[in-house]
Formats: sequence, C-alpha cells, structure tokens
Amino acid sequence: MSATPSFTVLSDFPIHAKWPASHPERIQLYSLPTPNGVKVSIMLEETGLAYEPHLVNFASNDQLSPEFVSLNPNNKIPAIIDPAGPDGKPLALFESGAILLYLAEKSGQLLPRDAAGRYHAIQWLMFQMGGIGPMFGQLGFFHKFAGKDYEDKRPLERYVGESKRLLGVLNKHLAGKQWLLGDEYSIADIATFPWVANLVGFYGAGELVGYADFPEVKRVVDAFLARPAVIKGMNIPPRPAA
Repeated sequence: MSATPSFTVLSDFPIHAKWPASHPERIQLYSLPTPNGVKVSIMLEETGLAYEPHLVNFASNDQLSPEFVSLNPNNKIPAIIDPAGPDGKPLALFESGAILLYLAEKSGQLLPRDAAGRYHAIQWLMFQMGGIGPMFGQLGFFHKFAGKDYEDKRPLERYVGESKRLLGVLNKHLAGKQWLLGDEYSIADIATFPWVANLVGFYGAGELVGYADFPEVKRVVDAFLARPAVIKGMNIPPRPAA
C-alpha cells in the first residue's frame, strides 16, 4: 500500500495550494539550488523531460510548511510530482536518489540498460547518498556555518579526514575513466559531482581537504560543470534576491 495518498489530478495535492502549477501537464519540481536540489534540475535538463520548477525558500521556512510536508514528511528538498506517472496516474516522490532513478527509467536515459551496468550505477549512487553527501555536508557545517565557532575542533577534523578518504576513493576509481561508469555518463555522476563542486566552491573547503591532491576528481568535475545542462540546472530554481 502506498504511503502517499492516491490523488487523481495535480490539483488534488495540498502542495498545489501553495505552489500552483502554471503548466499542470509537466513534472512539478519543488526545490532549491543546493547540491541535492540541483541533482534533479540537472537530470531534467539532461533528459529533456518537461518540468515546472517551484522555489522552496529556506529563508521563509517553506520546507516546514504543511503544504510541503504533505509531499515530503521529511521536510527536505527536492521533491517532485509527475502528473503522468506509472499507469498514467500522478506520482509524488521525495529523496533525490529515488527521483533520479525514477526519471532515468521514465526517460530511458542515463542508466545502463544491462543489469550489471545498472547495478554499478546504483552502487555509485548509493556511495554518494550514504557517504559523499552526509560527510561533505557535515564538513560544511563545521567549516562554514555555526559549527565553525565550536571550540572543540575534533568534529571538524573527523569530517575533514572522512571527506579526504572519500575523495581518495573517487580519485582512484576515476583514473583512466571519463565518468564514474567509464565512458557512459549517468545518474551516478549527476548525484556525485554537484557535491564535490559545492565542497570546493560554496563551502570553501578545497584547501582544507587538499583538493589539489585529487587531480582525477578535479578533471571530471571540471568536465561535468562544463555540460550545458549542468550549467543551466545548477541555477534552477533561481535563488530569491538577497
């Protein structure tokens, strides 16, 4: 039995009251351009699936609103509603990894068709979800945000060390490869490299983790950031004016 109420049209969803759709036939994206949020906007740009983005503004605690929590009880971005989901019925989804898998299967793109290739992509997706994202996020908290004022620096040292280890795993794996799966660009890359770019850029932790010591990672991240769909997707939905 689905944990999400069975709605037959987009306007049935409570979130529609706060973020009404101008194009209800399109996939509705509720997001913010964070490393997790841009995974989905990049995926949508790469696949060419029609979508309508809605800004979930953290500054006004949109993510805690009853309308948003009705879609994602974990009150995190991103989330989507596909009005033309399986069997032609609307499908609501949260968790960026699940959304990437769904969009790959819906579009028939960016996920290998053969079983072995599919599971290799999923393993690197899980590597990002379970390691890269949580560890880099904690490093950002203790380096850039409120955690930087803690007198005890052991938490920061812990996350710096683990982030370096994860970068080392990526660096070794990427040697001689164009992307995480070799020559094939996939959802594994879309999940992983926004987080690496954010670690070095927004978090300003490149020197802290010795980013220059991971040239294979830098090479692939640079190639990723040069893709037209990535350039566009990294800024969707646009952040509110300061």
